[in-house]
Amino acid sequence: MTTMMRVRLKADGRIVEILPDGTERELTSPAGHRAGAGGDGSGPGAAAYARGVRAQTKLTQAEFASRIGVPIETVRNWEQGKRSPRGPARALLKLIEKAPQVAFAVLGTAKTTH
Repeated sequence: MTTMMRVRLKADGRIVEILPDGTERELTSPAGHRAGAGGDGSGPGAAAYARGVRAQTKLTQAEFASRIGVPIETVRNWEQGKRSPRGPARALLKLIEKAPQVAFAVLGTAKTTH
């Protein structure tokens, strides 16, 4: 009998396995996750991570910001270490890092209602 592994992408970018008893076991940590004061994912490590994910896509800051639906200033602030991607933004960066074609395909189908 084959059992399937249940995994979850956490808001901070970690991928965890859901064990049968409901507890979680960390499978991966995002690059730079423990960088910065207090291990909160801020600082130079988070900036390098955000910059690295964007560089992997071969998009400019403006193109990347447009594709993920944030102001260019947000991407600049992440990459300069002035701000750190949190929650959903960190999860989105992790998804883009691991499966950019899937992430951008899904984002491309999103319609704004503004």
